[in-house]
Amino acid sequence: MPDLWTAFALMAIVLMVSALTSGVVERIPISFPMIFLGLGFVLGERGLGVLHVTPHDRGLEVVAILSLAFVLFLDAVRLRTDDIGGQWIVPALSIGPGTIITMGLIALLAAAVLGTSPLQSLLLGAVLASMDPVVLRDVVRDERIPRSVRQALGVEAGTNDLVVLPVVLVLATIASGKVDDAADWTSLLARMFILGPVVGAALGLLSVLLMRFARARTNISREYRALYGVGSILAAYVAGEGVGGSGFLAVFAAGAVVVALDYDVCDCFLDYGEVTSEMAMLVAFILFGAVLSTMVSTGPLLPVIVFGVLAIVVARPLAITLVLLRAQISRPARFFIAWFGPRGLSSLLFALLLVVQGVPGAEWLLAVAGTVVTISVFAHGTTAAPLAAWYGRYLATGSRLEEREGTAAGLFGRVTGEPPRISVEELADRLDDPEPPIVLDVRTRSEYVRDRAQIPGSIRVLPDLVREWAANKPRDRLVVAYCT
Repeated sequence: MPDLWTAFALMAIVLMVSALTSGVVERIPISFPMIFLGLGFVLGERGLGVLHVTPHDRGLEVVAILSLAFVLFLDAVRLRTDDIGGQWIVPALSIGPGTIITMGLIALLAAAVLGTSPLQSLLLGAVLASMDPVVLRDVVRDERIPRSVRQALGVEAGTNDLVVLPVVLVLATIASGKVDDAADWTSLLARMFILGPVVGAALGLLSVLLMRFARARTNISREYRALYGVGSILAAYVAGEGVGGSGFLAVFAAGAVVVALDYDVCDCFLDYGEVTSEMAMLVAFILFGAVLSTMVSTGPLLPVIVFGVLAIVVARPLAITLVLLRAQISRPARFFIAWFGPRGLSSLLFALLLVVQGVPGAEWLLAVAGTVVTISVFAHGTTAAPLAAWYGRYLATGSRLEEREGTAAGLFGRVTGEPPRISVEELADRLDDPEPPIVLDVRTRSEYVRDRAQIPGSIRVLPDLVREWAANKPRDRLVVAYCT
């Protein structure tokens, strides 16, 4: 593991390089995971020999646990705060089966291409079914893409770890031979899936009550409330592991309870937590790059590359295409969602869990997962900007179904209710009132480009962004939207 000075140097590199290159990354087809994973390869033993890291280093384990805990807590927070009324549930239930199908397809590919055993194939399928939010971040922030499409990708990234993690934990337990009979299995599953989440939820509830108690008696700044969120994550992990369950499932449960009971804590935590999480994850990318640089020669490389390409180009796109058959979207939107399922840090963290659990052959599985992640990071990182630009140009050629929906739930036809209408004459009369209605021009991108003339005084808002526009607006004025 790197010594103290090297660790400080790594943090300095992450903070300074990410800041200095942020403007460049936004303009060219490259991503931070590409930069820092590549940097890890260069600094590793096969490169400059500055970093000497193995899969068994405690420092790597600490960074990995911290990163995954932050990812799971933030997943729980985003699922509640991104959508009013919990509308994430519909796309989660619709897209969720895609994760299971992806696992199965990757497992079949592993057995066919790599000749792995059934258990190893399932482990690779589970590890590589995880969708990485870091690599996906630039896509879900690009406003050229309709919000409903971005949200579908975001919901998938935020929910599929909940499917993957339990499968990885159960398969790792089977592979490591830690349980023998039905009684052991009953005890293990109860601790992992019941006791761990219950303890995490209890920790989340306690943290909310303590914060409310303290704030009723004294002022606590937003900065310290954000730090309190970090403490809640660590406490939930320790509590979950302390009762013999999964600390990670406890963290997600704690996040779900905290955001359900006290949005203010999560609102304070989001900015600080995302920055802290970003730093931990980029440091992890460097460390994993250094680890993988020593593992690429652990076996024949060509079959692993073929497997990786098929897993990325065939497995997930096919799985998501199947679950999107009934979605109300254009073909390019289907392709866009199907393609952007990047494998990244989450897959590496799950593969490292196998090493920590003592699964036989776990280091080779980590090397395979690392190769696939490397392919994915570069393939998805280099195509994000060009494909977003292509999709944006496609939207400019005509109105598309996905543009008219502001949420991922709407893509699946679950949003019902016809809005009230107003005639042109009635609107004209109301515009002469002392307090006229707010008029929104919600024409699609192509309709607006074709004719930029607007009703005088109207506000231009993309149809898929109306919900965001209205989020902080007062509700005491009539709002009239027009699209033709």
